[in-house]
Parts: sequence; structure tokens; C-alpha cells
Amino acid sequence: MSAMSVVEFLLWSALGFLFWKKGLAHRFPAMGGYLALHILATPFLLLVLWAQARPWGRGYFSLYFFSYWAVYAASAVLLFFICIEVFRSALAAFPGLMKIGILVFRWAMIVSVIVSLGSVAFSHGHGQEVVPTQIVVGLMRSVSILALCLLAFLCLSMNTLRLPIRDMAFGIALGFGLLSANDFVIASFGSTYISLTATLQIVYEALVLVSIGIWLTYSALPDPVRKPIVMPASSAIYRWNEIASALGHTGTQVAVQQPANGFFLTDVEKVVEKVLSRNLKEHESKS
Repeated sequence: MSAMSVVEFLLWSALGFLFWKKGLAHRFPAMGGYLALHILATPFLLLVLWAQARPWGRGYFSLYFFSYWAVYAASAVLLFFICIEVFRSALAAFPGLMKIGILVFRWAMIVSVIVSLGSVAFSHGHGQEVVPTQIVVGLMRSVSILALCLLAFLCLSMNTLRLPIRDMAFGIALGFGLLSANDFVIASFGSTYISLTATLQIVYEALVLVSIGIWLTYSALPDPVRKPIVMPASSAIYRWNEIASALGHTGTQVAVQQPANGFFLTDVEKVVEKVLSRNLKEHESKS
């Protein structure tokens, strides 16, 4: 475990070096903050953990305890912003869907946090006190579910979004998806066994190293060229992107009376089709 902890710090350092050297921190600033947090916190926590294990360092346990949970809470908050960055990067070619999606993303996170914290309070409703560490764990669990959902979304829609598998956005989502699944497996075993076995600790740390290795590999590989996406006007995602853009448009307002039994989204699609056909006719006339 000591050797793997040293390897983890070296991987964090190498990843941070490549991440900033290639300018990826400008594209994913929250991910850059996450890397900086772990590059600084990992050696500090290892040093404090080593000191509190010495006969003269019993007083360092409190420092290690509060430092560890502070880093854990900061990681949960940064992970939420990282998910938004990955989502925004994946849907960069569809600005209308990106705006609507980010709005839904934030509301889903708020609901998830409320449900998670409510479950923590309900499970300790029989005279037991809710400690801050349980709140932090609930927050990380909510964000981890969000990261797994984001990875599933990217895997299912990569072809539609024209997102290459070598893109850094998918690599970040893949690494955090593995970390989230790793945390859920450890939590399930931890609820049964009070103390984790050495073998389980080694497996957990090994998966952490694999996740950092995935990010390191994606950072070392040359960035794939993102070509302009060309889609037919009849494609579903193009039409929904136009509908989402029209819904967020703040132009001139026109009062239109619609039948009471009309379907709203169908009417919006018809309006978008009329606008597109009119623009196409004007372009042909100018040509």
C-alpha cells in the first residue's frame, strides 16, 4: 500500500504536468482544479498519516482526519463542475441542446442531493446524530451517480454527437465512471464489514491507479481533430437543437392563437420548419 500510494502521487504529478502543458486546463478548468487539489493533498496526507502512526505523533490523527474529509468534500464539489464541463464539451456542436441539458443537469443534481441528504437524516432519525462526514459521503454519492449517468449518456450517444472515443471529454468521464463504480463497490462491502481487508484495500487502490492511468493516456495522446458536423436538416437531433434554440430565443414576441387541443412540441417543430424553409428559399434566390 505504501508503494502504491507513492505511485499514485507520481501519476498525479505526471498527469498534472501533461494536462497543463497541453493547455487542457483552459478547456476543463474544474478538472485542472481537481488535479491541483490531489497533487498538493496526496503527499501532505501521506506525510501526516506516517507521522500519526509514530509513537510521538498521536496528536496528528485529528489533523489527518479533518484534512482528509475536507479534500473529500472539495473533490465532490469539483466533480459536479467537471461533469458540467464534460457535458458542455460533448454537446459543443449543439448549443441549443447544451443550454437545455445543462439546466436539466443542475436540477437533477439539486434533487439528487436533497434525496441523498434526506435519506441520511431519515436513517438517523432514531435518536442518532448525523455527523458531517455522513453528509459529505451523501454528497459524493449523489455526484458519483451523476458521473455514472454522464458516462452512460456519452456511451449511448457518441455516434449521434459525433464524439470520437479518443476525445478528452470521454476520457475524463470514463475515469470518473470507474472511480464512482469503485466507491460504490467499497461502500457496499463497508456496510457489511466494519474494517476493510487488506486485499480489498489493494484492489481499491489499484482501480484508482487505473483511473489516473486512463487520464494520463488520454492526456499523452494527440488530440483528435474535431471536424465540423454536417447533418441533414431532416435529422432528429438537428431539429431538436433548432427547437431548443428557438425556445431560448429572446427576439420579437408575436401573439399567435393556437387551438386548445394542439400539441405544443408539434407546433414548435412546424414553426422551425417554416423558418428553415424560408431561409433556404432566400439563400437560393440570392445564389
